[in-house]
Parts: sequence; C-alpha cells; structure tokens
Amino acid sequence: MSDSVLIAPSILSADYLRLSDELEQVSSADLIHFDVMDGHFVPNLTFGPDMLRAVAAASGLPVDAHLMVSNPDEVTEKYLDAGASIVSFHYEAALHAHRLVQLIKDRGAKASIALNPATPVSVLEPILDDLDMVLVMSVNPGFGGQTFIESTLRKLRRLRRMCDEHGVSPLVEVDGGISARNVAEVTASGANVFVAGSAVFGSADRAAAIADIRANAVAAVSKTA
Repeated sequence: MSDSVLIAPSILSADYLRLSDELEQVSSADLIHFDVMDGHFVPNLTFGPDMLRAVAAASGLPVDAHLMVSNPDEVTEKYLDAGASIVSFHYEAALHAHRLVQLIKDRGAKASIALNPATPVSVLEPILDDLDMVLVMSVNPGFGGQTFIESTLRKLRRLRRMCDEHGVSPLVEVDGGISARNVAEVTASGANVFVAGSAVFGSADRAAAIADIRANAVAAVSKTA
C-alpha cells in the first residue's frame, strides 16, 4: 500500500450471490472496502466478522473494515481477529478513541477514525498524530449509491492543513459518491484513498472502472505535485 493513490471497491455494491467472482473482478484494486452496519448507528444491516474472514481469504487484497456501529469499543477485536488490515471506527460512536486506536495498532493493523459529514475535522486535533488514516464520509453513512456532498472538499482541505500543522501525513480516505468524474477534484483537495461502490460494481467492466478512477486520481496528484 505504498502507491500515491489507493482504490478500495466497496463490496456493499457487489452481487453477494457471486461475491467470489466479484472479488476476482476487482483484483486490480488496492484494498477491499468492507462496510459493517449494525442497524443502530446506521439504519442498514450488513456483514459480520465471519464474512470478513471469508472475503480476506478469497480476495488476497488487504481488507479495509469500516465499522458503522454504535459499539466499536466492544466489537473491533472481532474484526481484527478476522483479518482486517485497516479498521475505521466512527468518532461519533467511540467512547475511548485513544485506547481503541492503540489496540488496533498493537494488533498490527492500521488505525483510522471515520467522520460523518456533519462532524468537523477539528475533533481529531487531540488524536491526529496517532492515526494511520482518516476516513471522511462524503455521504451520510448507511446506504450505497448516494450523491457526493460537495462541502466535503472544504473539509478535506481543512484536514490537510491540520495534518501539515501537526507534521503528520495519515492516509486520507473518502467514502461516498466517488467516481471517475469527480475523483480528480477530491484528490486535489487532499484525499489519496478512494472508496468506490456503485462506480465499480455498477460497471460491466470492473477492472476498467478501477483503472479510470485511478488514472484520473494519479493525474490530479501529478498536477498538484
């Protein structure tokens, strides 16, 4: 995961009855984004740790677990045990964020905090130095196929300024409404990890969709370098 741009297809948008085939079709990606929803923190229900274990074994790509749950302090270890390479938990749900970040890192995974659209990046000030990644939600979490919230761009720019002030450079992931059409602007605003669900799995050629997103993001990195 050393590339300047990382693409993480979200299996939330995949055909679950053909998941093994779907994973094979996105093998050119860098990560598999694994959305965990509990029907409480968000209104939808999705996957548990047993599914993550199966996905990790079938794909071979690192699994980027996004815990949209009301009790991350209690369940994070289950997803680490199942083989998550990155774990993002929500700032809005965590009771002991510092402790949870340290637990994730002690287990050899990358620790990430996710922020809902209405949560300012300033809340990360006390913990930013400890994070491997920040996940900025560009839609309200809970369902795939939503439209990108444009104010996310300002939020990303604020986050990048904050990282510069702290002298740190965590990965910055954006989740929600990402496609080849808008990824350049999102990249220019400071993101380098892109979750794409509908834009990948809604395409007949998953590999081509990933390549298009990657090419536009890499071009934006070159322009801003």
